[in-house]
Amino acid sequence: MKELWTTMASLMGVLAFCQTLLHTVIPPELRFAVLKLSQRLLNCFSSYCYYEITEIDGVNTNELYNAVQLYLSSSASSKTSDAGATSNRLSLTRGLNSSAITFGLSNNDRLSDIFNGVHVVWEHIVTPRQAQTFSWRPLPEEKRGFTLRVNKRDKPYILESYLDFITEKANEIRRKNQDRLLYTNSRGGSLDSRGHPWESVPFKHPSTFDTLAMDPAKKAEIMSDLKDFADGQAFYKRTGRAWKRGYLLYGPPGTGKSSMIAAMANFLGYDIYDLELTEVNTNSELRKLLMKTSSKSIIVIEDIDCSINLTNRKKSSGCGRNNVGSIDGAPDTRTGGPSSDPENSGNNNSITLSGLLNFTDGLWSCCGSERIFVFTTNHIEKLDPALLRSGRMDMHVFMSYCSFPSLKILLKNYLGIDDVDIKGDVLDDMAEVIDEAEMTPADISEVLIKNRRDKDKALSELLEALRRKRVVNRRRRVAAEVEEVEDKRALDSPKEVCGAATSGGGDDVVVSCKKGENDGEEDNGIY
Repeated sequence: MKELWTTMASLMGVLAFCQTLLHTVIPPELRFAVLKLSQRLLNCFSSYCYYEITEIDGVNTNELYNAVQLYLSSSASSKTSDAGATSNRLSLTRGLNSSAITFGLSNNDRLSDIFNGVHVVWEHIVTPRQAQTFSWRPLPEEKRGFTLRVNKRDKPYILESYLDFITEKANEIRRKNQDRLLYTNSRGGSLDSRGHPWESVPFKHPSTFDTLAMDPAKKAEIMSDLKDFADGQAFYKRTGRAWKRGYLLYGPPGTGKSSMIAAMANFLGYDIYDLELTEVNTNSELRKLLMKTSSKSIIVIEDIDCSINLTNRKKSSGCGRNNVGSIDGAPDTRTGGPSSDPENSGNNNSITLSGLLNFTDGLWSCCGSERIFVFTTNHIEKLDPALLRSGRMDMHVFMSYCSFPSLKILLKNYLGIDDVDIKGDVLDDMAEVIDEAEMTPADISEVLIKNRRDKDKALSELLEALRRKRVVNRRRRVAAEVEEVEDKRALDSPKEVCGAATSGGGDDVVVSCKKGENDGEEDNGIY
C-alpha cells in the first residue's frame, strides 16, 4: 500500500513538471489554438449542439435567462411533466409581489424537457466569477447561465419556435404569480420617480363571475366573449383590427358595475388602469397616458357622463353664431370655454370629444395590444352616439335590477343556502315580487349582511323589504300615469291665444291681436 502511494505521488510530480514545462515552452496563443481545434473535432463527431444563455449580457440583464428560469420552474414543479421527473434537487423561491412559490433548478443540475416530440436537456451552470479590479457596475460573485443541448438533426425544427414558446409561457406564469395592480393617473399628469404618469397599488378585489349577482345566461355570454378576445390574437391580425375591445356598462347605481370590472380583471388576469378624466388637462396628456399603459390591461373610465361634458351634440335653433357647437344653447365646456354650471366652474379641463374618440378608436389606440376599454354610466342617454358605436364600445351590458336568478346567487353567497334549504313558500313569494320591487343587488346585499347570522330572519326581512318596495313602485307608477293623463288632457283642451275680454270698474276692456298687413309682425293694442 505504501508503494502505491509513493508511485502515485511520483506520477503527480511528473505531471506537474510537464504542465509547467508546457506552459513555459508553448506560448498561450498556440495552446488556445490547439484547444479550439480539439473542440471543433469533438463537435464534428458529436451528435449534439449546445446553446448558452447567460444571466448578464454585457452590462444588461438577459431577459431570455429570466424567461427560461420561469419556464423551467413550472416544468420542474409539474407532477405530470417529464421534466419534473428527471430532477430531484429543486430550489424554492417567492418573489416580490408574488402570491405563489416557484420552483427552480439547483446549481449545476440538469432537467430534460420535451417540445413537439423532441427531447432537449437544460443544465444550470453556476461558476465563481473572477475578482474584479475595477467596475462602475458591480457584478454578481457567481456567473450563472443555462446550457441547452439539442440534437443536431432537431435544431432546424424547434429552436426558434421553442424559444418563442418559452417566452410566451414565462409571461403567462409571471402574470399568474404576481399580484394584479390597480393604476390611477397622477394629479395634473405629473411623473413619478421612474418617469411614469401612473401610480399603482396591489389589486386584491375578491369579485369573480361566480360571486357576481347577474343573470347566468348573460354572465356566460360575457365570459365567452372575454375568452375569445384573450385567445384572438390570430383573428385580429387576420382581419386587420387592433387587438382591443370596448365594453359599456350602464344601469342604475348599485347594480354591480364596479364588481363586474373586478370580475373581468380576475378572470383574465389583467391589470386595471382607472383613468380619472378630471385630472387630465389636454388631449395630448390623454394620449401620453394611453402610451404608458401596458398590454393585457383594462382601461376604465367610471361614470363618464359625470366626469366631463360629453353629452349628445344637439343644435338649438335659438343659438347664435357664437354658440355653434354648444349644447342646449350653453357654451361648450368640452373646448375649455366658460361654463355656467357651478359644478364645472374652475375646471380647466379641455379634453374634447374628438380626443376621447381617438383615445378609444384612433391611431393612438393601437400603440399597445390586448387591451379592454370599459366605460360605466348611470345614464346612457346622456352620451354622444359617436362614443357608443361598434368599434369603440363593442358590447353594451345593461346592469339591471336584481332578478330572481341573481337573488339566488346572493342567497348562496351571503347565507350559504340553496333552493332546497329554504323552507315553505318563501322562495316562491320572492320570485313573485322581485321583478316589481326593482331592488338593486347592493340593497339586497345590505339586508342579508345585517342578518347573516340568522338565516330565517334574513329571509323574512328580505321578503318584507321586497314587498314594501313593490308597493312604493306601484304607487309611483300610478302617480306617473295620472300625471301623464292630465298633461295629455291639458294639451288637448282648447286654448284662447287671442281675444280675451275682462271687465273692471264698469269699463269693458277688450284685448285683441292683429296681424299687420304691411310688415307681417304682430301689433298688440288695447281698444
